[in-house]
Order: sequence, then structure tokens, then C-alpha cells
Amino acid sequence: MDSRKFVDPERTAKGEKRARVAMDRLDTLWINTGTLCNLACASCYIESSPTNDALIYLSLAEAEAYFDEAARLGTRTIGFTGGEPFMNRDMIGMMEAALGRGFELLVLTNAMRPMRRFETALARIGAEHGRRIVMRVSLDHHEGPLHDSERGEGSWEKALDGLAWLAGAGFRVAVAGRRLAGDAEAEAGYDRLLGGLGIAADHVVLFPTMDPDADVPEISEGCWDILHVSPSAMMCATSRMVVKPKGAERPHVVACTLLPYDSRFAMGESLAGALGPVALNHPHCARFCALGGASCSG
Repeated sequence: MDSRKFVDPERTAKGEKRARVAMDRLDTLWINTGTLCNLACASCYIESSPTNDALIYLSLAEAEAYFDEAARLGTRTIGFTGGEPFMNRDMIGMMEAALGRGFELLVLTNAMRPMRRFETALARIGAEHGRRIVMRVSLDHHEGPLHDSERGEGSWEKALDGLAWLAGAGFRVAVAGRRLAGDAEAEAGYDRLLGGLGIAADHVVLFPTMDPDADVPEISEGCWDILHVSPSAMMCATSRMVVKPKGAERPHVVACTLLPYDSRFAMGESLAGALGPVALNHPHCARFCALGGASCSG
């Protein structure tokens, strides 16, 4: 990567005016429950692991304050991500608090042991509110060996078992996978997998490969017409994420789910103060969104 790239928030390395994305509406508020995870995946963008507590657990009270503000702003969906969200002991309480305020939920999980320890509470929530909740399970590939190479031996069978349990408990279920180079049959592969399990998925989302060493172009204002992409299609046009860094007294809001550690994308403690435009001044802005055409919201 050219060291001159992604430095100036106003101009690209070529001197062109950098693309910026205005907030259309706060449709999805993401809650990062903390970076601790039961797995240490080979290429986790947020470096979650059993020991990484760079983002500490968000508490129920802290989450509720943001739910109340989001409700006033007309937000429709609360997304939960991590780490593994169910590592956080307040996760069930946060789900119930968001549901009680009328939100729909999108919960990202590996559907393994941390989630399964809450089966009794989740079964009750699924029976009462399952159609308002999408539980999106991470399956890195539609074949077990490639999934296990990313997440660890034995994780494939546990993830499939958890996915089937969620579907049986009344939740809408979805799958998040990766689009690997040369895998032209990815969509068909996931369709065969889910069909064989007898699961009708709400959606399958395939994310681009996130190679941090690969060079990517910067996105200038002129790129929108070249790429035939609208700024409103970028995640930062409709979503924000709440994080709590280790050592911080209070949580704060960041522009993007992919950039929890970069201070350039920290936007203050309130949602109302975090609705300004975002400069696409990071390789992920190009790699994942503008060129990759991906969104964590699906």
C-alpha cells in the first residue's frame, strides 16, 4: 500500500477530492458487546479472541441509553456484534430491552457454546418475538473443511447444530459467509447446504475477502459515477456502532462496524452528534464497501 494513501481526509494521494458519505437516516444502530470471543479466527477483522478485550463488555444500562436515543431518531433495527455477543452476560437483557422498545433485531453469532448456555431464555424470546429477530450465523464456507480452517477444527458441526437449533426455536435465521477467490458456486453451495438441513434462511450474505496487505484504490468523488454506486449504498449512510474501549469511562459512537479502533472514525458519545458525513479515508472503505459492495446489515 502506498503510504500516501488514506492519510488526508479531504484529498486522495492523487490530489482528488475524497468521497464523503452523508447520513441519510440512522436505520441500524450496531451495539458492539465486546471483542472477547470463544474463537480466534484466522482473519477476523476486529481481532476477536478469548483474550482480546480491547473493547470491553457494554452494560445493559449503557445499551439502554442508546436504545432510547435511537428510538427518538426513528431507528428501525438494533444490530448486535462482537466478538461473540453471547460472551456478554447482559446479552439477553439487551435483546429484551431493545425488543421492548419496538426494535427489530439482527444478532451476529457463531451459534456455539456461549449462545447455547442461554437456550432457555432464547427459546422463550424466540417463541414470543422470533419473527422480529434475525440470528445470523457465521459459516465461512459452504463446506466444512474450509470453515474449520478459518475457525478451528470441529467448529463447523457445532455451528450447524446451533443454526438448526435457532431455526427450531422460532427465529428467522441467516448465514454470513465469505466469497473466496475462484468460488463461482458460492451462492449455490450455500443453497444446497441449507436445503439439505431443511432450513429456509432469511438471507445469505457473502462478504469480500479482507486482505489487509492488498493494495486498493482510494475513493474520490468522481468514483461514484465510474463505479455506478450511490453514496447512499454505503453502510455509513444508514448505520453507526457503539463501542466501549478498554479503560474508557463511557462508550462512544463510531462511523462503521469495520473501524472500531481508528480514532479518525470516532464520532462522540451521542448518536445525535454522530450523524455527520464520513470521509472514506480507510482501505476498508474501498475494499469492503465501495468496491466490495458489502454491508454488515445484509
